[in-house]
Amino acid sequence: MKEFPWHQDAFAKLEQMIVQNHLPHALLITGAQNIGKFELMQRLVSTLINDDEVLKKDNIRQDLEISTLIRRSNYPNLIYCRGGEINPMTKNRSQDIRVDQVRKFCEILGKTADKLQIGVIFYAEQMNVNAANSLLKTLEEPRENTLIILLAHNANSLPVTVTSRCQSVHISPAYDQATKTWISKRIKNAQDFDIPHLLETMHGVPFKVLDGLLGDRFIRYQKWQNQLLDIATHPTNINQIQDFEGIEVEVLNCLQHLIIEGIRLKSLQQEGGLIELNQIIKVAKIDFLFKLLSDVYQAINLSKTNINIKLLLHNILIIWSHITHLQTYPQILENP
Repeated sequence: MKEFPWHQDAFAKLEQMIVQNHLPHALLITGAQNIGKFELMQRLVSTLINDDEVLKKDNIRQDLEISTLIRRSNYPNLIYCRGGEINPMTKNRSQDIRVDQVRKFCEILGKTADKLQIGVIFYAEQMNVNAANSLLKTLEEPRENTLIILLAHNANSLPVTVTSRCQSVHISPAYDQATKTWISKRIKNAQDFDIPHLLETMHGVPFKVLDGLLGDRFIRYQKWQNQLLDIATHPTNINQIQDFEGIEVEVLNCLQHLIIEGIRLKSLQQEGGLIELNQIIKVAKIDFLFKLLSDVYQAINLSKTNINIKLLLHNILIIWSHITHLQTYPQILENP
């Protein structure tokens, strides 16, 4: 299996568990979206079964056009449970992991096996409440020789009853030289790009850096980023919001990334590659940044409803334009 430099610490923790024979019955692998949780899981499994080739034949992330509850691996004692499967009852594809899928998952893992049997659920936060509850008994009373691996973008999205029964391994964002070198080797004309800045922009997620350079996606992202920074440093330019019509959610995501990076730098008392962002976080109150981040996150979730997203973005950008000199933080969203 491929090795990625930013997985080094997480995999070292897993290796130590194996060497000391302390591998738990349930693992929770967390990390930002696209940071490689699935790849780390594959590396762990290939180490446990001592076979680098068998998992390469699994196309588990590819959507099927037939109804299924769980999927089997080319390794006979490995099964997967995932969202996006076609519901055999409704014939519709749902991103939720349903209770009938988890029940089937637990039924298979409940059988006695001579060799190690492994069950993988991705991404675990897609389990609805009933599905998560149906997993609890198997997590509490697993069969011998069984390993359950949950992959999740955010552990806080899972019920505490689930996370408390798993041992967590987190893949941290990467800004180290080894990761920068890895990226450089995969970018054509890498000398034309500021790799550290790209990593900062994508919050230490290398795969997002590579994806962002496809087509004009990164160019558009940089344009939104520059406009947002300009609004915060020059509040009178708030009228730039007219440029965001029809792309409100994308702009909210861009603002979310900026605020997260600002909080990270301010917490570490460091400066990043964005001069304007350094100026903003130097004087902005960190608790206001956290409150704005919460509002942005809630706005992104509300965008899936009938809310007026254009007006909501406008209200959020008004606060963003005043973030460096706010005395009190205004409430623009009802508490969830």
